[in-house]
Formats: sequence, C-alpha cells, structure tokens
Amino acid sequence: MGLKVSSSLLCLTILLGVSSIVSAVNITRVLEKYPEFSSMLELFAKTELTPIINKRQTITVLALSNDAIGSISGRPEEEIKNILMNHVVLDYYDELKLKALKDKSTLLTTLYQSTGLGQQQNGFLNCSKSNGKIYFGSAVKGAPQTAEYITTVFRNPYNLSVVQISMPIVAPGLGSPVKVPPPPPMSSPPAPSPKKGAATPAPAPAEEEDYADSPPGLAPETAPASAPSESDSPAPAPEKSGKKKMPAADEAEPPSSASNTGLSFGAVLVLGFVATFAGF
Repeated sequence: MGLKVSSSLLCLTILLGVSSIVSAVNITRVLEKYPEFSSMLELFAKTELTPIINKRQTITVLALSNDAIGSISGRPEEEIKNILMNHVVLDYYDELKLKALKDKSTLLTTLYQSTGLGQQQNGFLNCSKSNGKIYFGSAVKGAPQTAEYITTVFRNPYNLSVVQISMPIVAPGLGSPVKVPPPPPMSSPPAPSPKKGAATPAPAPAEEEDYADSPPGLAPETAPASAPSESDSPAPAPEKSGKKKMPAADEAEPPSSASNTGLSFGAVLVLGFVATFAGF
C-alpha cells in the first residue's frame, strides 16, 4: 500500500515538473525566431532582463521592431532597462483578448511597477481604443497614447504573448519622450477617366497625307486661284524689231482718201489718152 502511494506521488511530481518546464516563459527562444526583433532581444540580454522575464509564469511582451527600437538604443543602459521593463506586462493579452476589451481604457501593470520604483503611475500602461484601433501609452496623467497595436507575433495562451507595437513607450520620469513618426505620404488620386460624350475629334490629316492617299494618276484637287489684279498682271511682251504684225483678211483697213484721189487722176489720164488717139 505504501509503495503504491509513493509511486503515485512520484508520478505526480514528474508530471508537475514537466508541466512547469513546458509552460515556462523563454523569451530568448521565442524572439530568436524573428530576425526583425533581434535588437530588442540583444537589449534584454545587455540589461540583464532576460532571466527576470523568464522567471515569470504569465507575461505579455510589447515587442518593438529593429527600426522602432532604434530611437532608444543609444540611451544610457539604466534608462534603456527601465523603459524595456515598461514593455513587459504582467498579464496575458493577445489579439482576441485586446479586441474583446469593453472599456475605453484598461490599466495594465508592468514589470517596472514590480520593482517598487514607480512614481505617479509610471509603472502602469493604458490600453485604449479609438476609431477601431488599439493604442498603448503611459498611465501618467496627460501622457500620449500613441503606440499602436500592429499584430500578435507569438502566443502561448495564458503564459506568454508577444505583441508588436509601432513605437517605444517612454513614461514621464524614465527618459525623454519619443517623437511620433510621420504618417506615410498619401498617393495622388488617379486622374478621372474622360467622358464618353466629350471625345476629342481627331485632327485633320495633313495636305501631304491627302496626296499620298489619292489614287495614282489623279492630281489632288486644289482651290481655284483668285484672279490677279491689274497691278499684279504681267506687262505685255515687247514686239521683236524688224517685224510687223500682218492684219487678218477680215480686219484690213479701208483705203484712205489719198489713194482714192490717185485712182481718179489716173482714170482721167486714160480717158484723155483715148480721146486723143480717136482724133487722129
């Protein structure tokens, strides 16, 4: 009987041990699968936050891409550590749970608050909804809520969730705030398509094209030339010297009076000559 009880306790201990190993958080093993978060993983190791995070049973890491975390990577190591602890939420949140939040603003406790160094709620975060989007920011009064939820990268329900946000959250008192990145430029709207009724008429073909299109052997029609004015008409060509233009038969000039007188005088002489000859 005692042997059976000891065996049962041993099996239960092994199962609990295996269960704790399987459900244990290992942020290194998760983030090393995603090269876009390699800078954040390096900063966790540099600030010695990796073993502290892995000891937790239930957390949500607000992950920053290599580009996003670049705005704080050059700060002093202690300042980076405090900022990163504010990106580790001591509860489980994934996309489904975030979208199911009914309150306009939900208070989240971070790893920084567990250190006892928090002041004026700078160890808490606000999770709020606006226009269908989810935002995170410091719970300090007046702090901006500008870190936008992008996607859930990894989830192991109720143990570890890795949620990507758009920019670092720097609570008042933990460092200078990060400027909100400008929105991407808007593309210009496409040009409106032309209306069917407003079709532009095709230009008339050039004169040379008319010549080219006319059938061979036919000259293209041209507009009649205007009659030249008197001032533009050419002068008559001068007659060549030594030649006279002969009048046509039906255009002969009538005999003049001098030629008629000569004919009459000749007739009188002939008649006188005939009368003298008759007297002899």
